[in-house]
Amino acid sequence: MDSSDVIVIGGGTGGYSTALRAAALGLEVVLVERDKVGGTCLHRGCIPSKAMLHAAELVDGIAEARERWGVKATLDAVDWSALVATRDDIVARNHRGVQAHLAHAGVRVIAGNARLTGPRSVRVTGPGAPGGGTGPHSAPGQPGALELSARRGLVLATGSRPRTLPGLEPDGRRVVTSDDALFAPGLPTSVLVLGGGAIGVEYASFHRSLGAEVTLVEAADRIVPLEDAEVSRHLTRGLKKRGIDVRAGARLLDAEVLGDGVRARVRGARGETVTVEAERLLVAVGRAPVTDGLDVAAAGLATDARGFVVPADWDRLETAVPGVHVVGDLLPPPSLGLAHASFAEGLLVAETLAGVPSAPVDYAAVPRVTYSSPQTAAVGLSEAEARARGHEVETSSMPLTAVAKGMVHGQGGMVKVVRETAGRVLGVHLVGPHVSEMIAESQLVVGWDAEPSDVARHVHPHPTLSEAVGEVFLTLAGRGLHQS
Repeated sequence: MDSSDVIVIGGGTGGYSTALRAAALGLEVVLVERDKVGGTCLHRGCIPSKAMLHAAELVDGIAEARERWGVKATLDAVDWSALVATRDDIVARNHRGVQAHLAHAGVRVIAGNARLTGPRSVRVTGPGAPGGGTGPHSAPGQPGALELSARRGLVLATGSRPRTLPGLEPDGRRVVTSDDALFAPGLPTSVLVLGGGAIGVEYASFHRSLGAEVTLVEAADRIVPLEDAEVSRHLTRGLKKRGIDVRAGARLLDAEVLGDGVRARVRGARGETVTVEAERLLVAVGRAPVTDGLDVAAAGLATDARGFVVPADWDRLETAVPGVHVVGDLLPPPSLGLAHASFAEGLLVAETLAGVPSAPVDYAAVPRVTYSSPQTAAVGLSEAEARARGHEVETSSMPLTAVAKGMVHGQGGMVKVVRETAGRVLGVHLVGPHVSEMIAESQLVVGWDAEPSDVARHVHPHPTLSEAVGEVFLTLAGRGLHQS
């Protein structure tokens, strides 16, 4: 049996961050990945989608230049093949970078399918295992199998896949998921998006920017339902202003795939039934953890009713089986299913396995971003969440158009801060252009239990959108200049 200190199963953000940190701490690490290191985020999610959303922003900028600023710019067409080539080049370069980092760190990467055979033992089959069962580490009677064992620990990081709806099977052309939406052929003229969470909103925004008619359907009473209600209202207003038909509190009754598109019946919030026809239907109703073929029971583990592997110790992300840890999308809430949360989880687990003190992941202080137009960004508790947890709170908000740079951008938006009455900041919520680049400051504010007066003494540059953030903290500290 081939032995190492740590075995990591899954090479996505949670898996490769665990491997890199563990190797940096002197541990011998084997990483098993059945597809490509980088996982969904790099190959089908975060990176390619944000590349495409950047292209969409450029298209929007041409329209704004012409209609608002008098710049006589025109858009002849979007060259889909060129756009795809640029996206794929960005993904490929990032992929090579991850591979190089792992190689430089001395992480042994094995391509293949991992199956647990015990609490710290794994059988790998596939291209990375010795062929024919004759290699030095082949399992007897298991052609092409490699037996591995971990001296210190095993890390499960097998990620997630898009959830689908019964009777509505994705075909990669007319019915697509978020994993294959960007890889479907060409640009559709119309899209029906099911799901108004971050992923659904981003794809609705992207397709609208590139000229498609878009209908966005969300079963909850508002889109981005996990965010503050004011964020949802401002985002809904911004999407509708762009011509997106936003239908919250609505449910899909049925859908039929036709030769040239999809016909769906949707029941609205008032009980009315409408028929929506679109060239493409995009299902974005969440993601499900992936454990198929892993045989978690062989390690003494079980999944919950939703398929997650639940830690017994959240401070160490360790399961009830000592030495077996979980990171990334296999974790249930309060883990967030976000790539940057997975990085933090990987660092924590690697340091735990190396015996290095490491602080637990503070999920309340992990930023959440929706990369639509307008964007949303938040960290900490919403006003409703804070009240539900028994906090006495006060809030302050300010439109981005109250500062000069907000007028320049012209997209509207707002800043809202939730604090304990006369106490620490519990949450910061932003809507508007480029707010994803503004939330890091607020992460520190929430994570360090700062009070508004702690922030108010720091000067925000003028003219910037961040001035609005500074002004809200000044107001809560009793020193506001532009709010009564």
